[in-house]
Amino acid sequence: MGDQDLSDSGSEEQQDQDVKENGAYNFSQLSASVQAVVRIRQKYQALKKRRLEIASAPSAFSSPRSTSPKIFTFDGPMVSTSPTLIRKKKKKKNRKVLYPSSRVRKPKQERSWAKSCLFLLSIILFLQVYNAIENLDDHVLRYDIEGLEKVLTREVFGQQEVRDHLLSQLRDYLLTYVHSKPLVLSLHGPTGVGKSHLGRLLAQHFRYMVGERLVLQYYVLHHCPSEDQVPSCIQSLSTLISEMVTQAEDDEKIPIFIFDEVEHMPQQMLDKLHELIHSSHMNEYLNAIYVFISNLGHEDITRFVLHNSSSTAAESRTRVSRELVPQLQHSLVKHHLLWRDAEILPLMLLEKSHVIQCFMDEMSREGFYPDQTHIEKLAGEISYFFAGGKEFSRTGCKQVVAKVNLL
Repeated sequence: MGDQDLSDSGSEEQQDQDVKENGAYNFSQLSASVQAVVRIRQKYQALKKRRLEIASAPSAFSSPRSTSPKIFTFDGPMVSTSPTLIRKKKKKKNRKVLYPSSRVRKPKQERSWAKSCLFLLSIILFLQVYNAIENLDDHVLRYDIEGLEKVLTREVFGQQEVRDHLLSQLRDYLLTYVHSKPLVLSLHGPTGVGKSHLGRLLAQHFRYMVGERLVLQYYVLHHCPSEDQVPSCIQSLSTLISEMVTQAEDDEKIPIFIFDEVEHMPQQMLDKLHELIHSSHMNEYLNAIYVFISNLGHEDITRFVLHNSSSTAAESRTRVSRELVPQLQHSLVKHHLLWRDAEILPLMLLEKSHVIQCFMDEMSREGFYPDQTHIEKLAGEISYFFAGGKEFSRTGCKQVVAKVNLL
């Protein structure tokens, strides 16, 4: 009976012990993650406390006899950190913006010779362009085109478009001394419109600017009146032109050759002039100005002026360049190939107002008082074309000199 009681009590104790062990086991299983978190937190707090102690007591930290316990971490063996490192870490947390000091010197860059050469080349190019512009101005000043413009404006009446075109061609050609071909100008128009007068003004101006030896004014009927003299005329003319271009080459100037009454020039002489103009074997023949004056094509010019008498000045100027000049050049090339590369300048019919200006100018030259009533009476004695409400002189100003001489 006693044994049974002991066995019963022993079994009960064994059961209680099993229940306790099983309960502990189950509790350990359920709270394992919690315990791990607690342990990590405790270790972190202990590590933080240790770092604070080291920071507050650097002498104790640096003492070799320090017996502070080592704290286990999952980062591996603990490495001693100095206060300077901790301070550096604290400085890294400082987010102040640091601006570069003005005293900081940038590293010296290697000098590029390419940039220096490019800069030097730019200076040389600028000086050459500047020198070329100065030379162009010197050439224009040498021939005084502005003075010629004033003379033509004062002396030539009713030919504003031709005057402006002529001055433009001369100004562009005389800008420089070296050319690839000579300048060929051809003045055409009816009787009395001022062709020969314009040629005399050009010859007078260039004689004064470049000298008598570099200006030739050639009248066909005067210098070569008969057909028997044509061969000798051609030979003497060729020799004279050769001497003039050679002299101009030495003086570094441009000669000018003015041929009047070209409609009477023999075919052989035209051939010789065409050969000289298109000569390519000698450079001095390329730097020259040729002016041809004739009444070739005057019928086309008269017809054009009368047909477009009602047009405005702008419309007439446009039609001259588009219609009249190509028509004249086409007919002139049939006459001779000399006009194939020439600049055609047609002189238009003069109106009655232009004839009155011619009378006033001529009377002033002769010393007469230019009475307006008397001048209008003299101008009325000249025959006119009537078209578009305008009066165009049939003979231009050709009779003006004769009528003034009768006064």
